[in-house]
Amino acid sequence: MLTARVAVGDVVTFARDGARGLVIKICGDRCQVMWEDHFVSWEPMELLERAEDDR
Repeated sequence: MLTARVAVGDVVTFARDGARGLVIKICGDRCQVMWEDHFVSWEPMELLERAEDDR
């Protein structure tokens, strides 16, 4: 699912439900993401896709 490597500051979309969030930290193959509703969670990179309009 990952089309391009994500970096801190990238806007991403969650594969399971289409939620959008901002990558705030990366540790190995997991990203800490702050979602649109300000909830923060760690997600596996393979479930995140960089948002097309991010860059």
